Amino acid sequence: MPIMNVCYGAGDLDETAKANLAKKLTDVMIRMEGGANTRGGRAFAWVLFNELAQGDWWAGGETGNGYVSPPGRFLVHVNLPEGYMNAEHKSEVHAWVTEAILAVTTASGEDVGHSIQVIIDEVPEGHWAAAGHTISLASIADSVGLSKAGSRFAWSKTYFAAKARARAAAGFPADTGGLWTDRAS
Repeated sequence: MPIMNVCYGAGDLDETAKANLAKKLTDVMIRMEGGANTRGGRAFAWVLFNELAQGDWWAGGETGNGYVSPPGRFLVHVNLPEGYMNAEHKSEVHAWVTEAILAVTTASGEDVGHSIQVIIDEVPEGHWAAAGHTISLASIADSVGLSKAGSRFAWSKTYFAAKARARAAAGFPADTGGLWTDRAS
């Protein structure tokens, strides 16, 4: 259930490029979710575009392109549930998002893509809601049709078990939140 928020400089994407990028980023999100190419998986894959005016984006202390590499400034925030990806998978997402942007632009040159920044923002367990109900990583897996028997889900359970032990050792109250809430597994 990732959401991608794409900030870009005015004029760097036309409507056709935005539509093509939205499709490519949706494919990235489906890939991120272990191939959950289901109606539920696609329904949770959102892409938001924010075009920033020339005077609203400063790089290197100026609004011009003196410190900007082709194809321009792009800042992509990827919001996803905490505890879903290991470091290797996060690096894959950084590369896939950058590749998607480069694929819809005509940029070339030695430093192409150096002004594309991708930031993964993990949302703590219990901080995400849909339809007025708090949802968990486990319930997301159910909604998008992901198997709970796979290695990704097992890694998430291990992550949250370690987090629970660390919090307990530090004396956190048990109801602080941010811990695994799948009652079925």
